[in-house]
Amino acid sequence: MVKRIGSSRRKSRQKFSKTLRRKGKISISKYFQSFKAGDKVSLKTESAVQKGMYHARFYGKIGVIKGKKGKCYEVSIKDKNKQKTLIIHPIHLRRI
Repeated sequence: MVKRIGSSRRKSRQKFSKTLRRKGKISISKYFQSFKAGDKVSLKTESAVQKGMYHARFYGKIGVIKGKKGKCYEVSIKDKNKQKTLIIHPIHLRRI
């Protein structure tokens, strides 16, 4: 097999780019927002923060908070027919 060059952020320039209005300093309230188990969230990446970022293929998915793990949250999503658990920093989550 051929070894792929690059990381998980490869080919994600359009997906992770910000609009003009979203550029600038990051909101502190989004960085420290809290969720409860059972809350529905949308996965939207904050490209300025790489900590707790998920793989680009899950961008825009909707998931359910299962619990907390350190500063991050465990989010359960459905990927085709499988249930997957992602560990995501709260800055990459939007409440629905």
